[in-house]
Amino acid sequence: MDYQNRQKYYDALKKQLEDNIFKHSLALEACMGGLYDYFLSNQLIQNEPSKEDWMLAGLIHDIDYSGEFKPTHPQKTIEALAKYGLTISETVHNIVKAHAPSLTGRQPLNKAEWSIFCADSLTGLIVATTLVYPSKKMADVKLSSVIKRFLKEPKFAAGTRREDVKKCSLAEGLNLPLEKFIEICFEAMKKIAPEIGL
Repeated sequence: MDYQNRQKYYDALKKQLEDNIFKHSLALEACMGGLYDYFLSNQLIQNEPSKEDWMLAGLIHDIDYSGEFKPTHPQKTIEALAKYGLTISETVHNIVKAHAPSLTGRQPLNKAEWSIFCADSLTGLIVATTLVYPSKKMADVKLSSVIKRFLKEPKFAAGTRREDVKKCSLAEGLNLPLEKFIEICFEAMKKIAPEIGL
């Protein structure tokens, strides 16, 4: 999706971030778009930020996770963007802050903020599941394999914050069963698999 000026943010990220964090950012952008589309098609979007805001927040959420900004991530999003002459709205900034409430104090308040909070570390588990397949291609990965590794193998992709991901099912959050949440993110990432080397 080419929302306004996406290329400028994309180019800034490419310069600012290590390759694995850059690819994670693309993956989370895709997940945010997939989740927005799901909620929209099921008439579950009310008073929410635009799809562009959801996806931009996913794309740039880790821009300060490098260099001089890294020790204070994710509190330096605005400063990191300013290096490249870029700005974001308060709405997008709030979504970004919600991906790490323990560091920013911003608890998720809407579906956009809950989505980024729950999806952030799931992307890593989906990538790790893909990389244990001989082909290392997402096209060959079964959804059931991702779900099994999430639920039955806690040491697999141990950095995944499984308890955070599981909060997708909270009624006050996304009210989505875990398996459905994983499916939406998995399918969204498959659509950009070549861009993230999978």
